[in-house]
Amino acid sequence: MRIKQLLTVTPIVLVGLLVQAYFWVPTYEDQTAGAAQRLSKFIEASIGDAKLLNPALHADASSMKIVDKVFDTLLDFDEQLQLRGRLATRWQLTEKAYLTVLPGAALARGVVDDAAGLRAVIRSGIDSGLIEMPPGLLAGIEVLPARTLSIPAGDTGSVEVSVNAPARLQFDLRRVEQRFFERLRPVLGTDYAQQADYEAWHARVDEPLREPLLATLRERFPVFEHNPEIGFELRRGVRFHDGHAFDAGDVKFTYEAIMNPRNLSPRTADFEPIKTIEVLGPHRLRVVYKRLFSTAVNVWTAMGILPEHLLSDTVLAREMEERELGTAARDGFGMRDSRFNRNPVGTGPFRFVAWRSDELVHLRRNEQYWDGAPHYQDYFFRIIPDTLTREVEFRTGAADSYNPEPYQVARYRNDPRYRVYSSPSTGYTYIGYNNRRALFRDPRVRRALGMAINVDEIIRYVLHGEGERITGPYPKTTHFYPQDLAPLAYDPDAALRLLQEAGWLRNADGWLEKDGKIFEFNLITNNGNDKRRHILSIAQDAWKRIGVKCNTEVFEWAVFLEDFINPGDFDAVVLGWLLDINADQYQLWHSSQATPKKLNFVGYVNPRADALIEEIRLEYDTQKQIALTRELHRVVADDQPYTFLFAPRKNEVLDPKIVMVTADGGIEPLRADRRGELYFFFSRWRKLAHAPDF
Repeated sequence: MRIKQLLTVTPIVLVGLLVQAYFWVPTYEDQTAGAAQRLSKFIEASIGDAKLLNPALHADASSMKIVDKVFDTLLDFDEQLQLRGRLATRWQLTEKAYLTVLPGAALARGVVDDAAGLRAVIRSGIDSGLIEMPPGLLAGIEVLPARTLSIPAGDTGSVEVSVNAPARLQFDLRRVEQRFFERLRPVLGTDYAQQADYEAWHARVDEPLREPLLATLRERFPVFEHNPEIGFELRRGVRFHDGHAFDAGDVKFTYEAIMNPRNLSPRTADFEPIKTIEVLGPHRLRVVYKRLFSTAVNVWTAMGILPEHLLSDTVLAREMEERELGTAARDGFGMRDSRFNRNPVGTGPFRFVAWRSDELVHLRRNEQYWDGAPHYQDYFFRIIPDTLTREVEFRTGAADSYNPEPYQVARYRNDPRYRVYSSPSTGYTYIGYNNRRALFRDPRVRRALGMAINVDEIIRYVLHGEGERITGPYPKTTHFYPQDLAPLAYDPDAALRLLQEAGWLRNADGWLEKDGKIFEFNLITNNGNDKRRHILSIAQDAWKRIGVKCNTEVFEWAVFLEDFINPGDFDAVVLGWLLDINADQYQLWHSSQATPKKLNFVGYVNPRADALIEEIRLEYDTQKQIALTRELHRVVADDQPYTFLFAPRKNEVLDPKIVMVTADGGIEPLRADRRGELYFFFSRWRKLAHAPDF
């Protein structure tokens, strides 16, 4: 009888509890009831953990999100994509151009006598109008005397050779003029530089040293030399999160840390064109470039400034002592090994609090931030690799944002409880082939692999239409993208013909074979991204149809980067890039960047691409630069080092209670900048107890 009564009463009690819970358990819309502190926290979920919280070293998206909140750059772009000051309040781009004086060299009229005579001839040409000099460009011409110095020669550089370098003329220009020396041709003639007799500048040396020495002289003492300069005035009163004052020394130290080969920075290519950084005072410095570099100013918009007082050689030596490292560990110890990378200190709007690996990173607002403290008190970056779990966490209020899968976008758009923000992406998804591997060295093979995949079906069924085809390396939303270039055609039959041209023929089992080896390779990607997993399966099936055997594997993000991508130890990979709106793609495609821990990890090498990349860096004329970028785009597209798949739309779902605070203290809906970057205004975000009705 008791059991019967218990079975009867228990359901009634449970129903009663559920009914009364309906009245006291907060709904999603009222989730902050009884937990007001939740309004001051922003919780973001990510598929992968950060790697290195150091702006000079990181190379993954998760680290970038944290770094951008902890560190400040000298400059950045405002919401209209115009340059604005951050740690720098003023900047000025000028140039010093140098002309080597070649006594006895033939000019257009007469010969060079000496430096003073050449300066007089050029002055006369400017005054007479023979040389077209734009008003206000030339500030002055100075004679720099000849000098004698010793330079290293030979393979080891152990031999010192005395060099008598001729006098030079220094032209002070109020802005960079890349064609300045072309303006001097009416006086100098067209073959002035070819008359330089480098052999006469040094004492005789043994034959093995002769050619290397001449190459060194040509590099170090060019007849025509451009030295653009950026003068920075730095913001006063800025302090790092530990209270230490920020100054010009920190900027110079950041540059030196990037260029230190021990640190293996992926940003070396952006800063290699710098000749020197001169500290002119606590808040003044001059950056001198050794050649034309058209994106020089833009580079400083993407580089957070490091604290010298926490990462200097002295501090790192002390850290080695504290950690009681052995001799072998000391020999290889550098900034990459420092505890700083897990305990970063910057000048940014948020300061670092804690990092629990594969769980979360916690930041807290910088109350003394020079640009005003953010409205959120805490920022949490949670690592949730599983897509379903991320969505559940968002829908229960345990996370404030969610990047919906393509099939979910329409549902969220139609749900008034949420707000969807959508914009074109400056990134793209691709299949990258390790060009170093014999299997992928032939561009016909890479092109054939791409032609075997129906990308339109991927966009239709995997992205549910939330993306579009792309053809090459530049974002489709930029002027650099050649809109008239057609995407790679889906044509399995033509793909098979290309492979047959390359020597791959079907064997009795239906697999392609060459020299007794089956066309077989491994395609990998990272865990936590369902779209990439789907692409693995689709590509595997498409290639099987034409006789290519593909094995697929998925790895955790940290393992994926450390064991495969950074050392370049893979066959093929499904990945994506999120790019800046920048003409310079040196880091991704120049052959010099095809080394471990660099961004050209597929090992792409093409001399024509290298030449175009270098020319883009020298070209200051916008329209000419656009023409060069479009040609580079076509060259890379023709080589197919990647199969360029699609550019996805950026979709993000946010709690509608999150608003943006206006300058006068009011509120307005969230909005993005011109790039479509929603988090540009993150410091002004605030969460309300209830969703406003705008």
